Amino acid sequence: MTLLTALAQHIARRPQRIALLQQVAAQGSITRAAKAAGLSYKAAWDAIDELNNLAGQPLVERSVGGKGGGGARLSATGERLLQLYRRLERLQEQLLEAAEQDDDLALLGRLMLRTSARNQLSGRVAAIRAQGRNDLIEIALDDDNRLQAQITHDSTERLELVVGTPVVALFKAGCLELVETGDGALRGTVEQVLADGDGPAEVRIALPGGQRLCALVEAGRLSALAPSAGRPVLARVSPAQVLLGIPT
Repeated sequence: MTLLTALAQHIARRPQRIALLQQVAAQGSITRAAKAAGLSYKAAWDAIDELNNLAGQPLVERSVGGKGGGGARLSATGERLLQLYRRLERLQEQLLEAAEQDDDLALLGRLMLRTSARNQLSGRVAAIRAQGRNDLIEIALDDDNRLQAQITHDSTERLELVVGTPVVALFKAGCLELVETGDGALRGTVEQVLADGDGPAEVRIALPGGQRLCALVEAGRLSALAPSAGRPVLARVSPAQVLLGIPT
């Protein structure tokens, strides 16, 4: 299965995601697309960032500023994804028509997983290093960034991980720490800082390869680091906090 096919199946399980992409194509604006798809502007940004990360390249191309929050359009990959989704939708209709028992549909539902992890990054296994009963998996996200995940050796075997295997790395925004220096930190650029004075601020980070991160930063730390849009930033997550999945 190709990554694009896996992504089309992913959005098929989230109707608002496909509606958002369809509305971006029709409206040419994230603000108007979000309203038409029944999402808040923030939720639309979150959804687009996640889809771009899973695809490993932009599905939506944006221009910041301007009337209505800036313009937006689907990339060539985003257009292909919509076409593939429509084909999968037709196949799904045929499958449901062929299903003879309700148990079949219940089984399909149990196999569909959703996750609360804000950070979902696609990459490929670059190295596997044994550490006792565990393995340290190095994941290439782009030319500049490597992410590490610590999983059990049994998990490595169960996922059939080898160098070159495409994987999805998941971790919560609260596990991502902004740092001033440090080996193994991810290098990116601050894209947005969302702070409302109540709780941690969200710092959204663009990586060189087009993927995006989200970090939750407490007020004191935010004041010390003073991140602002356009500034370079380093972010680090403990390998023990990173979960791995593979496209199915």
